[in-house]
Amino acid sequence: MSGAKNVGSKSAADPAPTRLRQIALVVNDIERAKRQLTHIIGTEVIFEDPSVGQWGLRNFLCPLGGDIIEVVAPFKDDTTAGRLLSKRGDGGYMIIMQTEDARKRREYIESKGLSKVIWGYDHGDTVCVQYHPKGIKGGMMAELDSHTPSPNNPTPLKSRFSPWHACGSDHKVYYPGMKRTSHLTLEGCILRLAPGEQDHEAASRQWEEIFGVPRSRDLLAFTNARLGFVPGREGETEGLVSITVGVNGKENLNGILERASKEGLCGNGWIDMCGIKWFFVLTGHGETNTRL
Repeated sequence: MSGAKNVGSKSAADPAPTRLRQIALVVNDIERAKRQLTHIIGTEVIFEDPSVGQWGLRNFLCPLGGDIIEVVAPFKDDTTAGRLLSKRGDGGYMIIMQTEDARKRREYIESKGLSKVIWGYDHGDTVCVQYHPKGIKGGMMAELDSHTPSPNNPTPLKSRFSPWHACGSDHKVYYPGMKRTSHLTLEGCILRLAPGEQDHEAASRQWEEIFGVPRSRDLLAFTNARLGFVPGREGETEGLVSITVGVNGKENLNGILERASKEGLCGNGWIDMCGIKWFFVLTGHGETNTRL
């Protein structure tokens, strides 16, 4: 490991500015998911990572401005993603966060026994750490990463289209795709707790304690988005319920809704894709609707 240098908060236990940079979904039919997401949302594929083949997966990544929706699908038997599909069907897979110093947070998490690291790397300007979902409320695998500030990337958390390791090694290749979707923003998501669990504020406190994401009452307050929890229900699995996407411009929003309607994907105020509910809200021009 080359040991990327990162700048973090004074105390490892303190919450630190954290960005909801990427949400990963898992599906059975990756080509169907690719067609739906790119056509309905009006985004595009900016990267397909061959390295995920080592886990028996295929993937693609689509930008919502500078943030990312990833979709994975297994092509081999006995994969973690495949077992999740068998249990829940299409739906959520990972919550991938960007913080100031992922190494420092990892040291704190391990010193307190808060979660178990299952995979990661520390190379160049990137620290990437995946944590085991067991015991973490919300039924999603969590990943906490960081990029070292540099002359070419001075404010990794604040710069909307800053480099992101999951999109490949060449920022010049995927940056244009991010810019072309600049009218889209990742506003937030909702996770359902396990059956029998009701305390959504306790879930937020747990994520704050483990991952250092600042909390605003019962919501995780990322620099760019909010993450909330809803009580568990008997007969419904723990995991991702919905994603909210902001759309700048009424024409852009109407286009999404019209395309979804023609495809028969519209529910009661939401769009059904990849096993979850998608909410699209108008942003810009004085609009303040940020429904999760």
